[in-house]
Amino acid sequence: MLDAATYTPRLKTAYREKIRPAMMEEFGYKNAMMIPRLDKIVLNMGVGEAVKDTKKVKQAAEELSLIAGQKAVITKAKKSIAGFRVREEMPLGCKVTLRGDRMYEFLDRLITIAMPRIRDFRGVKGTSFDGRGNYAMGLKEHIVFPEIDFDKVDEVLGMDIIICTTAPTDAEAKALLKHFNMPFSS
Repeated sequence: MLDAATYTPRLKTAYREKIRPAMMEEFGYKNAMMIPRLDKIVLNMGVGEAVKDTKKVKQAAEELSLIAGQKAVITKAKKSIAGFRVREEMPLGCKVTLRGDRMYEFLDRLITIAMPRIRDFRGVKGTSFDGRGNYAMGLKEHIVFPEIDFDKVDEVLGMDIIICTTAPTDAEAKALLKHFNMPFSS
């Protein structure tokens, strides 16, 4: 049994021991506080069918909570849009913000377990940075995570994953994620 007080995630240890010195050498930072680090990871599931059936949002929130290891928050519509049959305060999706050890654990599971299970996977796009050092990607199927029992899933949903870093530029953020073994295709 792992003791929660002494356990540190594998990627957090790798960041401290290998990635920080490598980034310091690669970019020539003057002090250790300038080295980019992971800030948070945001997981988001939009449930389009929620307009017809609100139970699907609750199901998606439960599945996202299983994937993240933390309770998901149900997101609601800010305003009514008649064309989409959406009313104000109608539940439309769910999200989770991961920080600290859970963030490192999720990134480890994403890179080592979930991504290799994606059908026809050739790496993630290396151009999906926002200009401020944050990386966004999408998954078409949430069932690539081992926490989800394939037999109990009614509908396969997609999800967005946003990895926020403290890097000031995209090049530094990409180098940081490469050190975490993120499989970039380009």
